[in-house]
Amino acid sequence: MTPASSSVATRTLDLTVAGHRVATPCAEIGEGAPALLLPALSSISAREEMLPLARELGGTHRCLVPDWPGFGAHPRARLPLNPANLHAFLDALLEAAPGPYALAVAAGHAAPYLVAAARRHPGAFARLVLVAPTWRGPLPTALGPERAAWFGRIRRAVEMPLLGEALYRINISPPVIGRMMRAHVYAEATHVTPAVVAAKHRITRQSRGRFGTAAFVTGGLDPAASREDFLALFGHGLPPVQVLRPDQAPRRSGAEMDALIATGRVVAAPVPGALSAHEEFPGAVADAIRAV
Repeated sequence: MTPASSSVATRTLDLTVAGHRVATPCAEIGEGAPALLLPALSSISAREEMLPLARELGGTHRCLVPDWPGFGAHPRARLPLNPANLHAFLDALLEAAPGPYALAVAAGHAAPYLVAAARRHPGAFARLVLVAPTWRGPLPTALGPERAAWFGRIRRAVEMPLLGEALYRINISPPVIGRMMRAHVYAEATHVTPAVVAAKHRITRQSRGRFGTAAFVTGGLDPAASREDFLALFGHGLPPVQVLRPDQAPRRSGAEMDALIATGRVVAAPVPGALSAHEEFPGAVADAIRAV
């Protein structure tokens, strides 16, 4: 296990995605076999959330941790945010940093994107680990498909120049972030400290931050249209897939994880935590990864 003081290097990959230049900052940490760690997609997503797990794995793996376009603690690229462009981003990333990777870890909504990339790039990954995998954004999960007509309207409202910025600021204030984290991001309320909330709030205040949030929350970045489509990603033609199922995942998201596990197409292991188990309990997540 790598000590928590392990140094983190930063490199920027100059990628081209759908004709747009996407400067992609990446953290690098550890020594050993190459590993790719993909943070979740969310309003508070950034590569920093993967660093605790990268430190745990850094004794045996050289971890590359990129930010997704439209997310992270830096000004965001002017890239239209949709599933096709996120798939294209991973293609560009794998062209610039091809590995091959002994290990690839993805959290939350990043998980199905990683699985799809493994299908497009046979041999790029020896093994996949999905931490609390999700495929459906918060509003579609909470409200259901019968209200889908509202999701696009909400996204367009948040993307508007003045009204959108005001709506965004209201919905990513520190009190709102704290409630969200206690509700389903972290399992232990005591871990949601003022310092943690302040760090997450800084992520949301980056230039063009509202676009990634609007896309993710309304289901605009959902890589599958249904559970059946999500499950169809798995099966023959993939490297071994391990799913780490947090014991306090939200009910609806947990049901999707359980449906995937029930297919028998993945190896499953329980871990403590909720949707950000990799950040809240990195030692337990690393132990589960090493146990296979």
